[in-house]
Amino acid sequence: MKHTCSGEDVSPAVKVEGARGVSMAAILDDPDAPMGTFVHWVIWNIRPIGDLPENLPKSAVVKGKISAVHGSNSFGRIGYSGPCPPKGSPHRYFLKLYVLDADLNLPPGSTKEELLEAMKGHVIQSGEAMARFSRK
Repeated sequence: MKHTCSGEDVSPAVKVEGARGVSMAAILDDPDAPMGTFVHWVIWNIRPIGDLPENLPKSAVVKGKISAVHGSNSFGRIGYSGPCPPKGSPHRYFLKLYVLDADLNLPPGSTKEELLEAMKGHVIQSGEAMARFSRK
C-alpha cells in the first residue's frame, strides 16, 4: 500500500536485469479504470545502470544518481501518482519497461501516447509486471 494513494504515494523500486541499451522508459497504467485506461506514471531517458530506486522525485527532470524525464499522468500531474481505484473490485496495474537504442527528444510533461510514438523503432528489449490493488 506504500505506493498507492492509501499510503505514501511514492514510486516503487523497479528491479532491472540485463538491460543493454542507451536508455530506458517505463509506463504504469490501469486498464480496469471505469473511464478507460488510466496512466499513473510515464518516465523516459533513464540510464540503464541497474535498478530504479524507490521514491523518485516528482520533478519534470530527475537528476542525481538516476537521471530521467517525467511525463504527465492521467491525474494531470508530472511524475508518479500511485494506484487509487474506486472502492470495490481490484484493478490490475501494468508496469511496462522498455530498453531503447537512443535517448528520446521528448519534452517533460509529454503523455503516454507521445512517449509510445517517440519510442517506435527504438525498442530493443522490454518487460512487464502486473499487480492488483483495491480499496475497501
